[in-house]
Amino acid sequence: MASCQLSQKQGKVLMGNLFSIRDSVIVITGATGVLGSALAKYLGQQGARLAILGRTPIKVDALVEEIKLGGGQAISLYADVTKESELEQAREQLKNKFGTIDVLINAAGGNMSGAIIQPGQSITDADTEALREVMELNYLGSFLPIKLFVPLFGNKGGSIINFSSMSAQRPLTRVLGYSSAKAAIDSLTQWMAIEFSYNQDLQIRVNAVAPGFFLTHQNKDLLTNKDGSLTKRGEQIIQNTPMKTFGKPEDLFGAIHWLASDASKFVTGTVIPVDGGFNAYSGV
Repeated sequence: MASCQLSQKQGKVLMGNLFSIRDSVIVITGATGVLGSALAKYLGQQGARLAILGRTPIKVDALVEEIKLGGGQAISLYADVTKESELEQAREQLKNKFGTIDVLINAAGGNMSGAIIQPGQSITDADTEALREVMELNYLGSFLPIKLFVPLFGNKGGSIINFSSMSAQRPLTRVLGYSSAKAAIDSLTQWMAIEFSYNQDLQIRVNAVAPGFFLTHQNKDLLTNKDGSLTKRGEQIIQNTPMKTFGKPEDLFGAIHWLASDASKFVTGTVIPVDGGFNAYSGV
């Protein structure tokens, strides 16, 4: 990562490129999703060395090849982020390939229909197993990579970036499991930030981004109709987003690049909204 040096002649700090992530080793879980894949390709273009981790080899390999065709460096890692034994194997591959890592981005997560309270349903209709799976995917799927990959951070420490959500701070109707899981991610982010600052030898920063509403495979049917028009829920969201649009994957690049670089070296325990103003809007 970039560094600053003290000039003895001038007696002041000369800064390098604080935003440089060239040659940084960045691990991305959940990288084959809509947001994760766009982010991975961007970071590859910035010169980072990437480890793309996912549970579907054909998707992981396709993304790695696309990054390489774009001039980037990337390797494939196969693991279910809720399976500790699979992450252990991925850790050994990482260690053999890169030795140490600089950044871990926990982009794995998502929702499922059984953990959503559909129109006409009540809490009694919630699918307990689906709820458990959503909690495990989002919470354990972030905690376990931290637990397993922390030993790979070098002496200089590094950065962990979790994925929160607007539904963590302002719980949204219907998405019961997802809101609960992402609220737990906010707590995990703050807890880990303090843990690594006070109780560990490594100075690892831990932050999160909280995307607003981006169209993905998982929420597209909730927000848009088959003809592309907005559903009632989609209309409500746009009405409560001051910038009056859904986010695009590239809207996340700047915040994540900043958190991955030395430009944010005094930032830890934060959750950064990237939401077009949704979280700030009172509705009046």
